[in-house]
Amino acid sequence: MSAIVISGKELAKEKRLKMKQQVDILKQKGVTPGLAVILVGEDPASQSYVRAKKRACEETGIHSDLDEVPSSISEKELLDKIIKLNKSDHIHGILVQLPLPEHISEKKVIETIDPDKDVDGFHPINIGRMMTGQEAFLPCTPFGIVEMIKSKNIDIEGKHVVIVGRSNIVGKPVGQLLLNENATVTYCHSRTKNMAEYTRSADILVVAVGKPHFIDETHIKDGAVVIDVGVNRNDEGKLIGDVVYDRAKEVASYITPVPGGVGPMTITMLLHNTVVSAAKRSRE
Repeated sequence: MSAIVISGKELAKEKRLKMKQQVDILKQKGVTPGLAVILVGEDPASQSYVRAKKRACEETGIHSDLDEVPSSISEKELLDKIIKLNKSDHIHGILVQLPLPEHISEKKVIETIDPDKDVDGFHPINIGRMMTGQEAFLPCTPFGIVEMIKSKNIDIEGKHVVIVGRSNIVGKPVGQLLLNENATVTYCHSRTKNMAEYTRSADILVVAVGKPHFIDETHIKDGAVVIDVGVNRNDEGKLIGDVVYDRAKEVASYITPVPGGVGPMTITMLLHNTVVSAAKRSRE
C-alpha cells in the first residue's frame, strides 16, 4: 500500500484562488493589500525565494514592493527602511529576507518590524501570542504544515506528533501549533539518543533537519503521516527532502513530496497573513 500524497502545490493553488477573491473584495473597498520585501545582498537562494513571492503576489492581486539593497548597507540604514514601512498606509506586510550579512543583527531587524505587519510571524510578540493561543500572525511554514494536515481531514487531537528539528523558524513553532490542536508533542534534535525509538512511535512525523535523506522507512511507524520540510540538493543538483520518499511512502499513510510539498504552502500562508493584515486595517 502506497501513501496518499499531500500535494502542497495543489492546496496552494486552491487557497490562492480563494485569496484572489478576497483581494478583489478588499480592492472594491479601496484597499489593495501590500507586501514589502527587502532583499539584502545577492544570495542566489534568497533571490529565487523572493522572485517566487513576487510571482505569487501578482497571481493573487497583492501589491508587492521589492527593495533590493547591497550587502554593504549599514544596520541603521536597514532599520530606518523598516521604520518607514511601519508607517506606510499602503504596506500591510513587511518581510526582510533572511539570512542577513554578519554585520546586521537579525534579532534587531525582526524586532523593529511592527508586530501588526510581521507577516512572517517571527516577531517575539507574535511568537508569544502563538504560544498562549491568542490571535497572531503564525510563522508561514508551520502554519502551512498544519493546513496541509487538516486538508486531508487527518485528526490531530490526541495524536502523538514527533518533530525532528528544533529551529525557531520551523521545528519549535510547528510543535506549538500542533500542541494548540491538542496533539501530544515530542521534539527530537541532534542531542537526542535513540532517535528511531521516538520517530517510530509517531502518528504524525514532521522532519525539519535540513539533512538529505536523514529519515528512512525504518524510522517510521506503519500508517504514520509524514511531513518532509527538508529542501536539499543531491550531487546531481536534484531537489530532495530529509526523508527517503520512495521508501517512506511504502509504510506511511500520508506523505508530502519534495518539491511540491511544504514549499508552495509557505509562500501561500505569507500571502494569507498579508491579506488578513489588510482586511484588519480596512476595518479600523
